[in-house]
Amino acid sequence: MNRRYVRILALIAAAILSVGALAACGSDDDDNSTTASGGAATTGTTTGGGSSGKVALLLPENKTARYESQDRPLFERKMREICPDCEVIYSNAEQDASKQQSQAEAAITNGARVLVLDPVDGRAAAAIATRAKQSDIGVVAYDRAIENADIDYYISFDNAKVGELQATALIDKLRRDGRTSGDLVMINGAPTDPNAALFKRGAHSVIDRSDFRVGKEYDTPDWSPDRAQTEMEQAITSLGRDGFVGVYAANDGTAGGAIAAMRSNGLDPASRPTTGQDAELAAIQRIVAGDQYMTIYKAIKPEAEDAAQLAYDLLNGNTSSDLVNQQVNNGTKDVPSVILRPVTVTQDNIRDTVVRDGFWTVDQICTPAYAAACRRIGLQ
Repeated sequence: MNRRYVRILALIAAAILSVGALAACGSDDDDNSTTASGGAATTGTTTGGGSSGKVALLLPENKTARYESQDRPLFERKMREICPDCEVIYSNAEQDASKQQSQAEAAITNGARVLVLDPVDGRAAAAIATRAKQSDIGVVAYDRAIENADIDYYISFDNAKVGELQATALIDKLRRDGRTSGDLVMINGAPTDPNAALFKRGAHSVIDRSDFRVGKEYDTPDWSPDRAQTEMEQAITSLGRDGFVGVYAANDGTAGGAIAAMRSNGLDPASRPTTGQDAELAAIQRIVAGDQYMTIYKAIKPEAEDAAQLAYDLLNGNTSSDLVNQQVNNGTKDVPSVILRPVTVTQDNIRDTVVRDGFWTVDQICTPAYAAACRRIGLQ
């Protein structure tokens, strides 16, 4: 065999070895590749089939103080704790259902794998839920129900119970004050909010069995405190300054509007017990001062944190959470639900509720304008 032939054989052998090495490298890359939650191929160990990803938190409005001061930061903090690599896409619809629809579409386009949706309009939000399901995106109805839609979870409070607690506290207070009958003014929430209908139903279930009657009743668009003030002024004009004994206000914003109307008409709000809901700081201060009788404390911290956990579970394909304690029918299905317990707050138990839970501190409540009132009730 001559040298030239040997050299040719050597070159052929080298080429074969080189091709084999390249094939082996390609085979190793295929074996180690995984798909991240966003769908891009990466190398390394799998993250658990969606243990990280994008979650959209879609809140309905900012007239109610709780959403920006409590719900959003608590939800985002919990998501960071349980899923440091997750991204929260946040939007507030400012009480505009069409805007919320657009925000949901944008979140889906941006890669959200779960929507945590507190709907502006519980019926209209069905279209958002349907659109999400078409893209295999999980949906958690947060605080307000999404009606007639296929959703994964619902988390809220016993909202009919909220109305019952409000009305019971109001009537009990009137009776302790020596009132056995009289007209009430009812200022309900937004007609587009399914929770508002539950609050109203719960309140009526108590009032309608009592010796008190509803003299004037209003549904308040957008939960607007300004509209509530106008409604209360209309009620005072219709019933007279002495023609009503108490006010059922569905939340603290509407309570604030009603109290402002009473003041502008020369009435001492303390003489007309007024209900509320959400334990807003301004409402707690009004309770301390005696202007508002009560509020409903809905512990937003567990609600927001449990919603974050449900969202994380859905990212991981878990549709059977241990947090679920009820099934709530939304017109389409019995939705696995987490229903939390509301609590009545008056001057007597501010320290044992909102202060104990760290919802508000004594320093936040007892600012200089309220320091004397705080001392009177033993809060300082």
